[in-house]
Amino acid sequence: MFTELLFSFFLLIVSLFSILFTSKNSIAHHKKTIPSPPTNNLLPKSYPIIGSYFAIYANRERRVEWLSDMIKLSPSATFVLDRFFGQRQVFTGNHSNVQHILKTHFSIYPKGKLLRCSLRDFLGDGIFNINGDAWKFQRQVSSHEFNRKSLRKFVEHVVDAELSGRLVPILDSAAKTGAVLDLQDILLRFTFDNICKIAFGYDPAYLLPSLPPAQFAEAFEEAVMISSGRLNSILPIIWKLKRFLCIGSEKRLKKAVSKVRGFARDLIREKKEKIRERRLQDVDLELDILSRFLMSGHSDEDFVIDIVISFIHAGRDTTSAALTWFFWLVSQNPRVEREILDEIAEKTGTPLAVYEETKDMVYTHASLCEGMRLYPPVPVDTKEATVDDVLPDGTHVKKGTRVVYHPYAMGRLPELWGSDWPEFRPERWLKVGAGGGKWGFVGRDPYEYPVFQAGPRICLGKEMAFLQMKRVVAAVLGRFRVVPALEKGAEPAYSADLTSKMKGGFPVRIQERNGLL
Repeated sequence: MFTELLFSFFLLIVSLFSILFTSKNSIAHHKKTIPSPPTNNLLPKSYPIIGSYFAIYANRERRVEWLSDMIKLSPSATFVLDRFFGQRQVFTGNHSNVQHILKTHFSIYPKGKLLRCSLRDFLGDGIFNINGDAWKFQRQVSSHEFNRKSLRKFVEHVVDAELSGRLVPILDSAAKTGAVLDLQDILLRFTFDNICKIAFGYDPAYLLPSLPPAQFAEAFEEAVMISSGRLNSILPIIWKLKRFLCIGSEKRLKKAVSKVRGFARDLIREKKEKIRERRLQDVDLELDILSRFLMSGHSDEDFVIDIVISFIHAGRDTTSAALTWFFWLVSQNPRVEREILDEIAEKTGTPLAVYEETKDMVYTHASLCEGMRLYPPVPVDTKEATVDDVLPDGTHVKKGTRVVYHPYAMGRLPELWGSDWPEFRPERWLKVGAGGGKWGFVGRDPYEYPVFQAGPRICLGKEMAFLQMKRVVAAVLGRFRVVPALEKGAEPAYSADLTSKMKGGFPVRIQERNGLL
């Protein structure tokens, strides 16, 4: 194994030097042209052996946006990228292709080998990283638990407690002192506390006024970052070699994963003992996801660890990412903010309350959907063809080819959203009721808006995520104005790991409202 890795690495270096010394002029010209926006019918230039390496490398800091640009320039919203040693990768924003991949031919487009390999050390064989019968089993078990009303009530209780006990007091303090907060960090801490309580019944107390460090949270973040780096690596052989030698980032990943899984294992054992004692005492049992799995007979520790860690990752990163970009967009659109505030006043009756009525906040729901159109929490997703295939737009796909559908690009296609696609306009999701009555929400085809995936793998936690986000919006905007603390005219820099983020955080000042506006 080691000899094979070294030989591949040696071959790669030799190939690179050969290209560098024989193609200096063309490479220099290519480096000058790639950072500029591509023009129609211009695909990245491809070279023997290394494919479009130079284009990929030149755009490594804006990978998601660059791929989006290429998709938008393609007449079919699909293009093929040449990679090392003749490998090809298909990128698409074509909704017919997306339906083909996620539904019609679901069975031949599973999670690919590279994706599974990149994330396996962290996510193990959890539901988001497996295929086939193992996935079907986990999906069935998880779906049963997620559809219970008791879990929904538990989620509401957890979110409301975190809002009233932690998030609102921190924002209130910042409003009084004029302090600048990193709202992205605050929301990440908020969602981490929430999902740990929901998944484990454990409170990491990550969102406290002192914004304390927490070993489990920091190890989790390290594991996410390094695993994402693996997945986005231009040369996967490098991280594989580092893993084999246990050096650098791979050594840190091993330590982080060991902490996360060790912590989870200890919690599982404690939870098993609590469940046993409570059953003996005939006391009401806990309602978190871990307890539900254990009580339903799924006691294998590795199985439960994998699935709960997957849910923590999904519930922490995606919801905080969606909310971060939402608050930025609302801050730039006073008209939308006014509509949301009117709805909060109508549904909750007071700017300080968060009630069950938030589920009926149609305009807020549309605003959240619109925010995720422009900044989807998961900007790209990858499948791998298990047989030769032809996509609906005529693109030929060879067995083993990675096929990437691109929600970030799809949210920017005029063909799907009109020429006003750059505008943050929640009304595109709404219709006026009969006789000029109240707004009604109009959902989009999930294959045109695959923010929550679509088909058999559609997100189980979609309704839970909307419930949490609308309660946060009602509690925060009903009482505070969120004012970006950026230089005049500056915008947050987009960054994508496994989820969309603002590079360097989202600095804001909090201003208390005098009543509802």
